[in-house]
Amino acid sequence: MLPDGVFEPIDLHFAWFMMRLAGSTSGELALASALVSRLSREGHTCLDLKYPCGDLASVTGLNSDISFPDPEEWRKILRKEAVIGSGSEYRPLILDEAGRLYLHRSYEYEQILADCLLRLNSHRRPFDQEVFRDGMICMFSDDGDGNIPQKMAALMAVSLSLCVITGGLGTGETTLVCKILALLLEQEPHLKIALAAPTGKAARRIEEAVKRTLELMDCSIETKDKIPREAYTIHRLLGYPAGSPPPRRSSESPLTADVVVIDEASMVDLALMANLMRALKPDTRLILLGDKNQLASVQAGYVLGDICDTGGIHAYTSGFADLVEETIGCTISAGGKDPMQDSLVELTWTYRFSKSSRIHALSTAVNEGDAGRCLEIFGECNGTELKYRSLPGPEEMRDALRSLVLEGYGNYLRSIDVEEQFAFLNTFRILCPIREGPYGIKAMNRLAEDILSESGLLEPSVLHYPGRPVIVTQNDYTLRLFNGDMGVIVSEEDNLRACFKDKDASIRKISPMRLPMHETAFAMTVHKSQGSEFDRILFILPDRDSSVLTRELVYTAITRARSAITIWAHDEVLVHAVSRRTQRSSGLNSLLWDR
Repeated sequence: MLPDGVFEPIDLHFAWFMMRLAGSTSGELALASALVSRLSREGHTCLDLKYPCGDLASVTGLNSDISFPDPEEWRKILRKEAVIGSGSEYRPLILDEAGRLYLHRSYEYEQILADCLLRLNSHRRPFDQEVFRDGMICMFSDDGDGNIPQKMAALMAVSLSLCVITGGLGTGETTLVCKILALLLEQEPHLKIALAAPTGKAARRIEEAVKRTLELMDCSIETKDKIPREAYTIHRLLGYPAGSPPPRRSSESPLTADVVVIDEASMVDLALMANLMRALKPDTRLILLGDKNQLASVQAGYVLGDICDTGGIHAYTSGFADLVEETIGCTISAGGKDPMQDSLVELTWTYRFSKSSRIHALSTAVNEGDAGRCLEIFGECNGTELKYRSLPGPEEMRDALRSLVLEGYGNYLRSIDVEEQFAFLNTFRILCPIREGPYGIKAMNRLAEDILSESGLLEPSVLHYPGRPVIVTQNDYTLRLFNGDMGVIVSEEDNLRACFKDKDASIRKISPMRLPMHETAFAMTVHKSQGSEFDRILFILPDRDSSVLTRELVYTAITRARSAITIWAHDEVLVHAVSRRTQRSSGLNSLLWDR
């Protein structure tokens, strides 16, 4: 009934289970069930039956000889099956009016998230305009090009319950959110504020950024003291117990915070964001920060991209444009019909790169999907900030890596001071899109170890050895170690210790044998690098095209570099990657924007 070699066993078992429950022999039900299972594993939230057959084959990645039914006929057949219901029914599969087929839990999560976002977006809040204007004079002391969007974001935050701020690295999101919180506290001094992020590493980064910003910010000591210095993972904020059963915080036991700030929102999946929405009080303000052009969550959903309607262009409503002119004194494009835009602002002015920066130019070209311009930029680069070369073959890789690895990790391994080691470790990193194969992180880590060992800089063993950089891949609340945390293995009095930096910048040491799941981190996947920055990066693309290679992945890798990046790739692989946008079937975008 279903072709061999196309679906994984779990997809086939799910299809057979749906057919047994329905008492059906329908091939259309079997195909739809297997597709929903497969797509959910690949990050999609639904199977959109409206796609023409050719487009459906492309989106699902099934360019085989599968014969897809006519979309309208397929919908009619599926609506008759006992396991498929509408949104008001409790069935394993849900087929909505728009022709999207969901697992029940994914449908429920989307509805919860969309309903909450629309409610927050529609909640207009009264505020004292004079107090706001006085605060803006202190917070935004000059009228630089980057200030108008920042002032608009501040106005959104005080006048609406939802504020979504998107922008790349160096656009000042964290500095801006501190100013926004100060302006909110001047309006309502008794607000309770919670800061959170999807990973422990991201939570620590926003803590560090907030502390730095508050030292320089021009506002009263009383206001500064009310802005929290501690950030939580979203799981910890919601009270997820070990093993991830339902969180403690929900609509029955909501969060006490009046303002919730979520950093790195692009990394938040559909289920986690929906559970966060469930836990908000009806009058809570929500501020989301993130880069809509970065990689989506590894779990299901494209939440921030859908909220921002990535790729769409919208004007603000006339009502919000009037408020901007009245309060801030500037004119913006108006006439839009969709109020979701009134809760969204994009920061494009970068304080990190100059206008002549090749990294900035390249990241812009990648965002625009302009592969030709990317190749032109490589031809124009002077070799200091940006380098590009054809991908070495597997047999050439060790020699090609040698000088970069020795230069990148030499100071780190020669240092005997742990604080200094952490500083040196952040100066260089190898990034790869994939884990396996001759161009994956496993192979790159082995080659880096071999090169460093041959040079006498380390003595790798079967497991742990002094100088081994490790990245945690599983949360451990007992040890206060979280997915994405970086550590260093050191030798201390003939014993090995894994060292990690605590929130107060002190060094915490534990036995390596107690570490949760982790891996060597001379090379990292681009996904794991999200939320991190390194002075220099070597980005290695594989030797053949793959659906995982997208412009979002390339953009994310490029923007991890503070000052220099070297890219190894075949031109045709890079061109395909930059030309391919992440496609995830979802109904959230339509629920928010097609009204």
